Amino acid sequence: MTLWDQLWHSHDQVKNLLMCALPTSSAGGSSSRSDSHKTQGSGGHSPRPPVYSTAQKIGLVLGPLLFALVVMFFHPAGLSFEGRMVLATTLWVAVWWITEAIPIPVTSLLPIILLPITGVLESSAVTAAYGNPIIFLFLGGFMIALAMEKWDLHKRIALSIISLLGTSINSIVFGFMAATGFLSMWVSNTAAVMMMLPIGTAIVYQVTQELNKTEGDHSDEIDKFSKSLIFGVGYGGTIGGLGTLIGTPPNIILAAIVNELFGVEISFAGWLMFAFPVVVTLLVIGWVMLTRFIYPIKLAKLPGGRALIRKEKEALGRITFEEKAVLGVFLFAAFFWITRSFLWQGQILTIPGINDTMIAITAAVALFLIPSPNKGGCLLGWDVAKDVPWGILLLFGGGLAIAAGFGSSGLASWIGGQMSVLEGVNFLLVILLATGMVLFLTEITSNTATATMILPVLASLALALDIHPFVLMVPAAMAANCAFMLPVGTPPNAII
Repeated sequence: MTLWDQLWHSHDQVKNLLMCALPTSSAGGSSSRSDSHKTQGSGGHSPRPPVYSTAQKIGLVLGPLLFALVVMFFHPAGLSFEGRMVLATTLWVAVWWITEAIPIPVTSLLPIILLPITGVLESSAVTAAYGNPIIFLFLGGFMIALAMEKWDLHKRIALSIISLLGTSINSIVFGFMAATGFLSMWVSNTAAVMMMLPIGTAIVYQVTQELNKTEGDHSDEIDKFSKSLIFGVGYGGTIGGLGTLIGTPPNIILAAIVNELFGVEISFAGWLMFAFPVVVTLLVIGWVMLTRFIYPIKLAKLPGGRALIRKEKEALGRITFEEKAVLGVFLFAAFFWITRSFLWQGQILTIPGINDTMIAITAAVALFLIPSPNKGGCLLGWDVAKDVPWGILLLFGGGLAIAAGFGSSGLASWIGGQMSVLEGVNFLLVILLATGMVLFLTEITSNTATATMILPVLASLALALDIHPFVLMVPAAMAANCAFMLPVGTPPNAII
């Protein structure tokens, strides 16, 4: 695999595993690149230049053009030279993120070049953003998720939740939504949906076979049940990601930007206590909408449903030592994440320097140490761990570097000053407008890029309007994850 191929592979990981939106034209471009690479590999000819879509070609030129225009012609009163440079850099990076002119992880490295060369920040300050503790928290979460997927623990958990909630028509839909949502709190939304979808389609097939044995035309009921179940899986994956800091990128970006701009830590437990009720509420609303209003189903019982769930569980066999060990490591991390702030910082025992990142990395390292007696090696090896989407960690770093530039250059304060025209407007209306804007953007572009671009601006807006930054930033961060409307809005939508 050539270096160029490796870069695009990392780019695709960022998009597919972490819900970066896939514009139709770009998807075509990616397909063309893939086909081109296959041809090169089979034919043995010299590599051909990559095939760019129209949007990519426009973005490739538009990004640096906007940078140059801002540097040369944009001189507003009250904005420092450094602030103009950060604005120019942000526009360049944002355009390349949105149009995918080059691989997303590579675009995320631009701040390392542009911020020091324009005199905004020292190189050491820029690169420090790529080593932010929040990034390593996400890395540890990735490692735990990979171990769960390696040993099929996530599938066992999902089937247990479904069987616990029952197998009536409506409860099976809610069971799938709840199981997908729970998994999505800990693994990527896409992985959760891709794991649950085959089980869901198998149940739809089983129901179809059983109903076809009875008298009457049940095609309408089958159609409604299949759609409510499949949409429930997709929406459950998207909703569940809101529940934890590691559930979806906008959550972790919010925590990092708040810490960067205001020095305030959003702990894992603090976010979980706030967001989990939101997840439950949205799951119930989604379930009621699907089963009562959009696809109302007259059938009360699911023919053969309980037997099929039991068959799927039996296919997994008895729980293995490896599954128990991974579950133990996961519970260890979850316990310390939840109790850190009120048990282990002097209340019962003082663990020096303990934070969410330390807990995540401790759990990840433990996975490399605990042996696997049945398969050999350890619970997690580098052959699996290397599949971590490293590109998304670079994307986080790029966003945090830009956020640091916003603060140090005075750009954030200047933007806030321009928002003074909104003084006197009801803050609820401001929240609705900001959230609506984010909801629109996240349907057509990466939720991660949307959060990275919008959250620093909303922080400035909140300060200008003299309201708490969380009032604007938290709804916007959650809205960035809620791409329900378009198939290209997020990979779970595209999958279903």
